[in-house]
Amino acid sequence: MNIPANLRYSKEHEWVKIEGDLAIVGITDYAQSQLGDIVFVDIQTVGETLDRDEVFGALEAVKTVADIFMPVSGTIEEFNETLEGEPQKVNEDPYGAGWMIKIRMTNPGEAESLLNAEAYEKLIS
Repeated sequence: MNIPANLRYSKEHEWVKIEGDLAIVGITDYAQSQLGDIVFVDIQTVGETLDRDEVFGALEAVKTVADIFMPVSGTIEEFNETLEGEPQKVNEDPYGAGWMIKIRMTNPGEAESLLNAEAYEKLIS
């Protein structure tokens, strides 16, 4: 299982890359492997300000639909529009081309409470 050390993780299996007060968010390699082939990424919250742990979208896989949660509070500034036509990028490259949203954090300190790679690995093992 790929768990990059430079990212932070939520208990709901989102990863977060912090760049100043901007957070880039996707789902982990573990999450995409559990969901199976992702066929649709539904994110209608661009421009909205949401609190940590609120649902910001959904992933539709062949066998299930799963909510995706805000790992930090903030305003969703951007959606990876590539995923509209190529949702499989989430499966193929979850930490790269499969990123989902960019959040302008309202409380950057929240990122400190996210899991590091070692703690996330313990969570899923």
